[in-house]
Amino acid sequence: MPDRSSLARDLLRRISARQPACGTTRVLSIDGPSGAGKTSLAHAVVEASGAPVLHLEDLYRGWHGLESAPPAAADVLAAVAVDRVGHAPTWDWVRERLGPDVTLAPAPLVVVEGVGAGARTLAPFVSLLVWLDGPEDRRRSRALARDGDTYAPWWDVWAAQERQHFAREGTRERADLVAELAG
Repeated sequence: MPDRSSLARDLLRRISARQPACGTTRVLSIDGPSGAGKTSLAHAVVEASGAPVLHLEDLYRGWHGLESAPPAAADVLAAVAVDRVGHAPTWDWVRERLGPDVTLAPAPLVVVEGVGAGARTLAPFVSLLVWLDGPEDRRRSRALARDGDTYAPWWDVWAAQERQHFAREGTRERADLVAELAG
């Protein structure tokens, strides 16, 4: 099990050997179930590369909205692929309604992270797909430590959506790399 910094360096090495699939942009997608460390790995990649990141958490339409994020992210990446700035409405988790747009400009490397980042609708844009996982008890502890009381009542609802999504999409099986972060 690598630490996030060494895995981030490995991913940057791997993706630099891949062809851009989103116009002139290489897209690194980091997917896996909640609490696996996707966001922390994305931050390590961003820290090492300066790449912009698209967090799917910003695009889910609430606690029942996992499936809303991949099509929104695909729209953003479709714009980037033709050298335009992509836009998609965010979700205001506090007010439970649409928020301001997230924007993403073309760049040599873009990181897409979150549950659904490896969805088939995003596959045409992705140069490297990473699947992060870990034991459920550890993932749950991480997620609840991160989001606390906000997430606790929704864990089972979200986990059920994840299972359905991953079974249909075959994300782990399609991943270029499967990993578990140390700690």
